Amino acid sequence: MKHLVTYLLTTLTLVSCHSAAHKNMVLKNNEDLIRVYFDHFNKHDWTKMAGMYAETAEFKDPSLGNGIVKQKREQTIKKYNELSEQFPDVKDSIVNIYPSGDKNVIVEFVSTGTAPDNSKFELPICTIFTIENGLITKDFTYYDNFQE
Repeated sequence: MKHLVTYLLTTLTLVSCHSAAHKNMVLKNNEDLIRVYFDHFNKHDWTKMAGMYAETAEFKDPSLGNGIVKQKREQTIKKYNELSEQFPDVKDSIVNIYPSGDKNVIVEFVSTGTAPDNSKFELPICTIFTIENGLITKDFTYYDNFQE
C-alpha cells in the first residue's frame, strides 16, 4: 500500500510538472509567433504576415467597420498594401506583450508613420490575437479612431 501511494504521488507530480512545462512552452511559442508577426509587419512583408493567419480569420478593427469581419489572407495582403501606399514608413513598436491563457496574446504597441503630405502620426493600439494550431484565427484591434 505504501508503495502504491508513493507511486501515485510520483506520477501526479510528473504529470503536473509536464502540464506546467507544456503550458509555458505554448505561451512562449505564442509570444514568439507574435514577435515574428510584427517583424514581418515592420518589413512590410504582407504575404508572410498574412500567411500567419488561418485561411479565413476573424477581425475586429475600426478600419473594417463595426463588428467582426471575416477575411481571407488575400484580403489582408490587400489591406496592408493599401496602408503602406498611404504611409510608406508605417512601423509598429511593441510596448508590451501579455500572454492570456493558452490561446490569446494581448499586444500593446504604437504605430507610427508619415503621410504623403509629410504629416506624421503616432497611434497607441492594443490587439488581442487568438492563436490556434500555430495560426492567428482572431485579430481584435482597438485604438482611438476619433478624428478631430
